[in-house]
Amino acid sequence: MMSTAIPTLKAKYQSDIVPALKEKFQYKSVMEVPKLEKICLNQGLGQAVADKKVLEAALADMSIIAGQQAVSSMSKKDISNFKLRKGMPIGARVTLRGDKMYEFLERLVAVALPRVRDFRGISPKGFDGMGNYNLGITEQIIFPEIDIEKVNKILGMDITFVTSAKTNEEGLALLKEFGMPFKK
Repeated sequence: MMSTAIPTLKAKYQSDIVPALKEKFQYKSVMEVPKLEKICLNQGLGQAVADKKVLEAALADMSIIAGQQAVSSMSKKDISNFKLRKGMPIGARVTLRGDKMYEFLERLVAVALPRVRDFRGISPKGFDGMGNYNLGITEQIIFPEIDIEKVNKILGMDITFVTSAKTNEEGLALLKEFGMPFKK
């Protein structure tokens, strides 16, 4: 049987963030308030062409971090200089929606980002013009779920926050309300 507990950030979104953003941007309806639609995690693994164990380890790590099964992404074309053939696995990715998305965001903000060495906040320059935010992480070991002794290669990952915001300003306000530590 599934638990019916609502993630704290989801409850916070409904009770605090929606009214705050509605007032700040003068929305007429609560349906206009931007929301977080999905979080995409992605790792590009160029080394996976030569060593299949890198891909297996990355898929396992990403599945543990995300809390759901990661899939490998395949190359789209042949590139002879990189010994790459079309259809070879060269990355790992996972898309989070719903409760798992809010739980991951909460772990990222509260636990993982503060564990980054010399952390002074994340750059507010990662927006794409339509309210979506991209964040690059250099080490997967900032997540507490990863056992550092079992990691044989430290890999980075890209995290994309897809929102329903129309502008960067709205997207920034939404992610700030969720507690993302942006630089001033």
